[in-house]
Amino acid sequence: MIERYDHKTLVEMFDSQNVSPILPYESIDADVATIKASTQASGRISISGVQPKYAMVVDNGRLRFAREGEQGRYILKIAPIEPHIIDRPWVPVNEWLTMRIAEQVYGITTAKNTLCYFGNGDVAYITKRFDVQPDGTKWMQEDFASIADISKDTNGPDYKYNALSYAECGALIDKHVSAAMVEKLKFFRIVVFNYLTCNDDAHLKNFSLISPDGKDYRLTPAYDLLNTQLHLTNPHIFALSKNLYPGMVLDDTHSVTGTSFEEFGRQLGLPAKLVETELNGFRAEKPQVKEILNESGLPQNLAKWYFQGYEYRRVTLGFK
Repeated sequence: MIERYDHKTLVEMFDSQNVSPILPYESIDADVATIKASTQASGRISISGVQPKYAMVVDNGRLRFAREGEQGRYILKIAPIEPHIIDRPWVPVNEWLTMRIAEQVYGITTAKNTLCYFGNGDVAYITKRFDVQPDGTKWMQEDFASIADISKDTNGPDYKYNALSYAECGALIDKHVSAAMVEKLKFFRIVVFNYLTCNDDAHLKNFSLISPDGKDYRLTPAYDLLNTQLHLTNPHIFALSKNLYPGMVLDDTHSVTGTSFEEFGRQLGLPAKLVETELNGFRAEKPQVKEILNESGLPQNLAKWYFQGYEYRRVTLGFK
């Protein structure tokens, strides 16, 4: 348990306020979760669909639930309460360490985040909203499902997963972003990272465009990154059922190679040399990944499983 946040966390997460990592609540209470969270599962089992999320504010150095009418600047995510999620208490740590790997190892800009704790030691993940500014101003943000006008009405309960391929998401960036090539490269890197870290829940609502002025849009920092393989009995390779690009067929993980991502980059309209350079960076050994896993507090068996899945997929990026 972290007893106090370091200076960097206080600056980046809490605007230099001295905030305690200990929440003023004793435990993750199922009754409170039922009242406060919407945990209706869609037709497809996922983690984000059942993970309780709360709006939070800082009040006299402590984080607390936002009251009615208050604008929460933080989102608290506690461990899922659904029994089908394996090793449920470790989901917050999983997300925290995966976000660290994304930013610290691969240079992917992520939403600011850290861990916090209930009085009994139960761990929770907290992230700072990038669409809400210190003065309360809210920037315009829309996820890819909203931008594409895709919903339950148009595509059924699994609309977040079944409507588009990742390459087709690139067309949304082309349409709405003036510096589309820059943002499509960022998108490409996040999709490769999600593959590496076995995240099969990177659906259309987990990618968004944001605009400070309502005119110029860009991709938001990455969010909801975690290794879902650790917690689901039947994980997928990709969140989107149409996979990386239209017509891509998957039998198993052996179907995914570096060539798959080269074609994905081509369909996004990225230069071939740039795609190859990026893939070489993901193919390279990264000792820091294991260091972050070992320091995360994740149980040894889960850390081992995480690393084995990551290493296997890293190697497949070298296959043709």
